[in-house]
Amino acid sequence: MANTYTLIEAKTLASSVASIDFTSIPATYTDLLLKYSARTDRASNQSDIYLQFNNNTSAVYSFKRIYGSGSGVASDGLTNDTKGGLCGIAAGANATASTFANCEIYIPDYLSSNAKSFSTDAVSENNSTDALMGLYAGLSTATAAITSIKLQCFNASNFVTNSSFYLYGIIKS
Repeated sequence: MANTYTLIEAKTLASSVASIDFTSIPATYTDLLLKYSARTDRASNQSDIYLQFNNNTSAVYSFKRIYGSGSGVASDGLTNDTKGGLCGIAAGANATASTFANCEIYIPDYLSSNAKSFSTDAVSENNSTDALMGLYAGLSTATAAITSIKLQCFNASNFVTNSSFYLYGIIKS
């Protein structure tokens, strides 16, 4: 039988904000799925996006990423980060006008007392060789059930008007 997706909350920005918060996530699903279409005011073609679970700023986040652009491919990673888990990208202010990055973040077993993993598929569109596509695998070693998720931009930039964010609960059957 197919998985059941239920929209928990949707947000479309009417003005710029530094972070997006999904709070009071109900304990009624098995997994979470966060989708967004976003652009930032960072003076670049794209901006990295970090997530935090339960506003935890301890050194519990790690990630691995493989990414490519029109000019090459690379990979990187980080452990024991306090900013949050690097989980995606957003188009920056220098990207082609009116383009937004798209991202899907899957968070399995968010209620368990185990470390929390996430995986991401993201693409930032741009009419140049600096468009970016990436796959991410992340981990938070915190073991509390996830009740809130915060997304924030790298380098204190802001998400801009018309960026949209959707959090779904998934019930595996």
